[in-house]
Amino acid sequence: MNDSKNKNTPSTEPTKAELEILQVLWRHGPSTVRFVNEELNQQKREVNYSSTLKLMQIMFEKGLVRRDESQMKHKYESAVEESVTKNLLLNRFVDTLYEGSATNLMLQLLGNQKTSKEEIEAIKALIRNLETDQ
Repeated sequence: MNDSKNKNTPSTEPTKAELEILQVLWRHGPSTVRFVNEELNQQKREVNYSSTLKLMQIMFEKGLVRRDESQMKHKYESAVEESVTKNLLLNRFVDTLYEGSATNLMLQLLGNQKTSKEEIEAIKALIRNLETDQ
């Protein structure tokens, strides 16, 4: 694989469409454009093969994916770690919409959603763990 970027930090923030492609690559590993396009068509919406190809080429140029050109069918893989990318996007989201307050995010989220007993127990356990770490 061409490896010009490290997997720790995305060079740029992925767009929504790029994030959909990254999610396929994170879930399935190195994949052809055809496979990614078929997954997007099954999971999301109808996407033309040429649009997926162009977007993956742009993602390669941006350093979001790597491309293995050693075979006839090129395979792409994520050049950024899933957890790092999700943390970056979540932090930006909380900073932008909730002025950096995770509390405000959680209060709105729990107030807007039907939260199950199991989810509430998991949240309580997480809070207990956070309290004991302090």
